[in-house]
Amino acid sequence: MLIVEDWAEIRRLRRSEGVSISEIARLMGCSRNTVKAALASDGPPKYERARSGSLVDGYEPRIRELLAAFPRMPATVIAERIGWPFSIRTLSGRVAELRPAYLPPDPASRTAYAAGEIAQCDFWFPDIELPVGFGQTRTAKLLPVLTMVCGYSRFASAVLIPSRSAEDLFAGWWQLISRLGAVPKVFVWDGEGAVGRWRARRTELTADCQGFRGTLGAKVIICKPGDPEAKGVVERFHDYLERSFLPGRRFICPADFNSQLSEFLSRANARRHRVLGCRPIDRLDADRQAMLALPPVPPMTGWRQMLRLPRDHYVRLDGNDYSVHPSAVGRRVVVSANLDRVRVACDGSLVADHERMWARHQSVSEPDHLLAARQLRRSRMDLIRPAAQTEVEVRPLADYDSALGIAPTSKLAGPDGRGENLDSQPRRGQRAGVPDPSVEGAHPARVGGPAGRAGQGRVLVP
Repeated sequence: MLIVEDWAEIRRLRRSEGVSISEIARLMGCSRNTVKAALASDGPPKYERARSGSLVDGYEPRIRELLAAFPRMPATVIAERIGWPFSIRTLSGRVAELRPAYLPPDPASRTAYAAGEIAQCDFWFPDIELPVGFGQTRTAKLLPVLTMVCGYSRFASAVLIPSRSAEDLFAGWWQLISRLGAVPKVFVWDGEGAVGRWRARRTELTADCQGFRGTLGAKVIICKPGDPEAKGVVERFHDYLERSFLPGRRFICPADFNSQLSEFLSRANARRHRVLGCRPIDRLDADRQAMLALPPVPPMTGWRQMLRLPRDHYVRLDGNDYSVHPSAVGRRVVVSANLDRVRVACDGSLVADHERMWARHQSVSEPDHLLAARQLRRSRMDLIRPAAQTEVEVRPLADYDSALGIAPTSKLAGPDGRGENLDSQPRRGQRAGVPDPSVEGAHPARVGGPAGRAGQGRVLVP
């Protein structure tokens, strides 16, 4: 058989050099018919082995009859019907070759997305244990990674967020959109509690999601339950992260996870996509131009609450306590937080700024706040402490009698010759110690001092 090198040389000699067929046959050491066959062929010579018979050939007519009647009949049932005595692998291979001829055409529709039309969002839960500080770790169920993939360009983005609550979800969602630099016209979600659900054959969104999409001017669609194919683009992206990102990596904190994930995605978006036939970043500009522009005022995302600062000057957010400057105790403060920082403002002034903690049930204290609280407590104790007692002169009560023009009490001699107070004996019908209104100018007066504490007398005013 003529080899490829000889075939190529024969054609060169004839076409380029103009050598005759007889001379080519002499130079190549072959017959003239071989030279003529090489010049007449359209392609290089290829060895094809003659096909030998198969054990299935004798059963093929019966197989075709069964497939014509029942195109989807399994190969095991066909083997039973035709009495196949050999290995099932040999029969199943021939059945797989013959079956398409008896099945009706079933073309699959290829999903295509217009530029700027759609973006699919979902949560990915990596199977890792991530240290979050204070000796705590977070597992896969408590570590949501918010992902978003554009349908036209397949540009993927993701960020690890502290929780699935509405405050953290919309903060992370806005972070991915702002990084993209434009707003897709439609967002596709699964039934997420903070976003919405599929109910009564239609999408039902939460109030927070309605406000968020209204600011963006976009549409949000909730997939039907049990229909993962409706957002297969982002599902395949999760599988890609499981196989290509997680293996062999170690993370020391949430910031380290997001840093490694961002670096990985920058390289992944610059690789050739098999379905697209190009890189996602090659389509990104066309995708952005067809999207909506970012809103002039960003949507309100993250945690936000207003309260009166208690005496212990701490505020609680997502299970953790954060210290505030004690000068705001008893006043209204506004607590706002995003994925990274926790800030507290009072009358437009910042009174606290902390890093967002991912651990739970912890107290975060600023040394300046503790020092200010200690100084304020010390100054308050000095203010309410009682003054030192001073000695006051005791004035005789006779001086007050003289100042009021009250004469001293008159005394008369009694039967026993001793002095007796005129009012010491009560009159008939008068109770002792009760003034007699019939006595003109009489009024009660308490005799003070050491000698006058035994009772009350009556003083006569001339």
